[in-house]
Amino acid sequence: MRSGIACNLTLVIQAGGASRRMGQDKALMSFLGRPLIQRILDRAGPIADETIVVANQLERYAFLSCRIVSDVRSGRGALGGLHTALTVARHPLVAVTACDMPFVSAPVLVFLRDVLIREQADAAVPETEAGLEPFHAVYRRSACLPAVETALDAGRWRASEWLDAVRVRRVGRHEIAMHDPRGAAFRNVNTPEAFAQAEADARAWES
Repeated sequence: MRSGIACNLTLVIQAGGASRRMGQDKALMSFLGRPLIQRILDRAGPIADETIVVANQLERYAFLSCRIVSDVRSGRGALGGLHTALTVARHPLVAVTACDMPFVSAPVLVFLRDVLIREQADAAVPETEAGLEPFHAVYRRSACLPAVETALDAGRWRASEWLDAVRVRRVGRHEIAMHDPRGAAFRNVNTPEAFAQAEADARAWES
């Protein structure tokens, strides 16, 4: 999985959202018999030297066998979560995923990491027809943390607004497809209906 390259990678899962459309903490909902966040950790954790979950209520995630931290700057939206990931990571490369992606892909994250290293980029971010996917991406901490802090200080809280300040490698759909043939890696579950459909698909694909 590590492609023979020293990893030096921290994986950070963002679980600090409000889950308003779901009506409950989606990261803790049972997906094929286990909490969704545990599934994400099990799928992506093996590629990393360190795993971290960013959450608002730390005690609810105490059952996980990884570091649990709260936002460094609370109330800063999606970019605040990314800032926390880059701040608390102990390794120079940081893979960031959302807690509502049941098909998060370790092969995709490894590919993004390898692209970042090989092309000396500061961020390797997938780009789909829906736009950039900053929460299934890999970042170079030394370059990205200062850029994110500058954006936060300027009141720019969108997750991708700071990217013009660093060297970004936009990874296209055809590249991702080689490592995610079902095209499911970036699929998220924001509603009960989406959650149920994803669980049904996972049961069919993984049985």
